[in-house]
Formats: sequence, C-alpha cells, structure tokens
Amino acid sequence: MRNLLNFLLKYNHWFLFVLLEVISLTLLFRFNNYQGSAFFTSANYLAGIVYEASSQVTRYFGLTEVNKDLTARNVELEIEVERLSQALEQYTQDTTGVANLRKEALKDYVLYDARVVNNSITHPNNFITIDKGEADGIRPEMGVVCGNGVVGIVYLTGKHHAIVLPVLNSKSSISCKIKRTSYFGFLKWEGGSSQYAYVKDMPRHSEFSLGDTIVTSGHSAVFPAGIPVGTVDDMEDSHDGLSYLLKVNLFTDFARLNNVRVLGSFNGTEQAQLEDSIHSMQP
Repeated sequence: MRNLLNFLLKYNHWFLFVLLEVISLTLLFRFNNYQGSAFFTSANYLAGIVYEASSQVTRYFGLTEVNKDLTARNVELEIEVERLSQALEQYTQDTTGVANLRKEALKDYVLYDARVVNNSITHPNNFITIDKGEADGIRPEMGVVCGNGVVGIVYLTGKHHAIVLPVLNSKSSISCKIKRTSYFGFLKWEGGSSQYAYVKDMPRHSEFSLGDTIVTSGHSAVFPAGIPVGTVDDMEDSHDGLSYLLKVNLFTDFARLNNVRVLGSFNGTEQAQLEDSIHSMQP
C-alpha cells in the first residue's frame, strides 16, 4: 500500500493532466456538433474494424460445425429438388420445364454475399451488423437469409456496413405460412430463447399439425415465398381467443450465424410504394 501511495504522489501531475484531457475532450465532442459528428463517424468506423476482426477469430473456430450443418441442409435440399424435378417432368413430360421454373423463381431477385461482424441474441431488441453496405448495393428493407433459413431485414445502411433487424427483435414482423396448407400469419419473437419465435394471427379454421414446416408467405416485397423459417413445436390460443399462437422452432441458429445472403428485389420498390400509399389513405 505504501508503494502504491508513493507512486500516486510521485506521478500525481500526470494523472491530473490525463483527467483534465478526458474532461476537455468530453466537453468538446458533446457540446460541439461538428466535432461530435466527426468523433462518432470515426468511432463507428473503428468499431466496425474491431467487430470484424473479432468475428473472424470466432468464425474460424466455429467453421467445422457450421460446415457440417450446411452440408446436411444442402444434401436435404438437393434430394428434395431432385424428387420434385422428377415428379414435374413425369407429370408434364417436359424436361425443360424444371430449368425454366428454377430461373423463374429468382428472376426478380439479386443475391449479395455478406458476413456477420457483430451479433447479439440476449437483448429484447437484438441487431446484427454485416460487412456490406450501400457501396455494395445493400439498401434498407432488403431480406437477409442464411443456409438454413430466414435471418431478418436490413434496417440501416452505411457505406461499407449495414444493420440487420433479425427475427430476434421485438419490432420484427415477417409474413409466414404453413407450407403444407398455406394458412398464414406473422412471425414475432417474444424474447427468451433464441431458438423459438411465434406465428401470430393464425386463423381458428386453419389446418396444421405439430412438426409442420413454416416458410415465408411471399406476401411482401422483402422475401419470396417458400424460404424456410422453422417447424411448429407447440400451439395455444391467442390472448383474445380469436386465433392460434404457434410456437416455432427456428431453423436459423442465431448463436452461430456467420455467412448470410441479402436479397434485393427488382420489383420491391414499386410494391412497397403502392402499399405505403394505401396505408397513408387509411384514417
């Protein structure tokens, strides 16, 4: 203790200098708009670099498990596509129909590869940062998916980074449907586990079973129809008793999210503008 006190007394003027510097810089950046803007712009840029470096280290140690999951998922999808292709060719006797349908499915979308550089799953309103921004063609209201299913929607964009509003955010609402019967509702997260979310407003007359697959409905310009979301794990009545509340086991493992794809719709802007004009006419 004596040595510590002697050290503090010996260098007290340096500690006082540092303290005054911190106070002066705080006052400068807090009460001057230009300096504050410059500081936060630089801070956000440095934070993006730090997040990206940190995510690369974390991503390296998780690649084995991620690749195993993606390989399994790709095998399942390839088998499913092949079976559907064979069934379609047998039914239509048209070998070119399958190729045309595959092209047709994504003709209105462009795909951008991106990496997750920052992510959270424990807050009521989680956000994801990706390493692509406006300079790479990313815009707000674009859908984000991974190899297993839906991730979220682009919320804010910078020049080289973007913020994604994931499913694990209380403000997220994605139109989904039961793949087998096409009854639809809205996917919402109620907090808690990152493995589960809920499909709300499912009609009382809808048909579903535990284990049914939930996919995107295609009722918005953000996601095309049929992107996997999860499976029905449980159900209960809604608070008003007028609809069902379906508990969904999500396909996307947000705790190990690394590589994603951003979906840009060629016709999304027109659809969004038309729908916004209708909303503005309502009282």
